[in-house]
Amino acid sequence: MRIVIALGGNAMLQRGQPLEAAIQRENIRKAAEVIARVAKDHEVILTHGNGPQVGLLALQNAAYDKVSPYPLDVLGAETAGMIGYMMEQELYNQMPGAQIATMVTQTLVDNNDPAFQDPTKFVGPVYGKEEAEALAAEKNWSIKADGEYFRRVVPSPLPKSIIEVEMVKKLSEMGALVICSGGGGVPVRKLEDGKLEGVEAVVDKDLTAALLAEQMGADALVIMTDVAAVCVNFGQPDQKKIHKASVQGIGELDFPAGSMGPKIDSCAQFVEKGGRFAAIGSLYDVEKIVTGEAGTWITNEVEGISFYEKKEEAAVA
Repeated sequence: MRIVIALGGNAMLQRGQPLEAAIQRENIRKAAEVIARVAKDHEVILTHGNGPQVGLLALQNAAYDKVSPYPLDVLGAETAGMIGYMMEQELYNQMPGAQIATMVTQTLVDNNDPAFQDPTKFVGPVYGKEEAEALAAEKNWSIKADGEYFRRVVPSPLPKSIIEVEMVKKLSEMGALVICSGGGGVPVRKLEDGKLEGVEAVVDKDLTAALLAEQMGADALVIMTDVAAVCVNFGQPDQKKIHKASVQGIGELDFPAGSMGPKIDSCAQFVEKGGRFAAIGSLYDVEKIVTGEAGTWITNEVEGISFYEKKEEAAVA
């Protein structure tokens, strides 16, 4: 199968960990071990988040005031190269002799997207409430709650197309494991004369992954996160893990807009556009997720929603 795997930020930096290069590399090494096993039997296109990393670059950027701050699109390109380099190297160490390529790709957005008026995309490290409010006042940031913490938020317009998708296809067809659309891709708009220009935003990684999977004609989209499966009544005594669901079935449920909601929307979008299945689950279960034994599948090969039995839940928790 041709599979687009989207790694969440937890694959590189677990919540609360310091933004140290050595810590990120160790987490990426662990992720590479798992991805390499899937890549032995499937054609893999890999994408990833960059929220903590682009936020860190923005902080470093602001600390040096001898030059004007670099815009978010440039910082996004920097993170795609940095993270791609680490992933490429660690994957090669797991798959000696493999063809692995990192591409900094551009994602076309609509400059009139209403998201520019309502920032929602989390970037950078987490803060306590007082520190977040102080930074918001000092740097004119927008800040929102992220669980028990607070983080900076920036505009997140919808992705319209991936500029370099044909080159990604060619590399993949040549047998390369391609790492691309990092952080949702570098957001750009098209001017009246057809030229491209970067915009001050961060595109949602999962929505771009769904678009990438669609444009690549992938069989599956697998979104890796820090939960074993999508849950109904998450955190409540009657919490249940979803095993498989149709697009219609999953669409009848409500999920938080700031966390699971975009992932569900991305999966549903891919399946509606003809993908065989999309899945959400833990990185370390990815082999079982691909076979439908773990995680949550969204597919029109089933009707309604099925849940894991309690004994099965334990296997994927």
